Amino acid sequence: MPMPSRGADAACPLCRRPVQPDFAPFCSQGCRDRDLLQWLGEGYRLPGRAMDTEEEG
Repeated sequence: MPMPSRGADAACPLCRRPVQPDFAPFCSQGCRDRDLLQWLGEGYRLPGRAMDTEEEG
């Protein structure tokens, strides 16, 4: 499967505006910061199975 291009036609993954080279793969510092806050705030967390809460003793 070919990789998506990162050329002039690439779009910001958050707002779909054209990517700016200084902020790639985003269009601006604002979108870059929004993405970072999603990671830090666990906004990109994937569901998994529940952890066992019983302590082994």
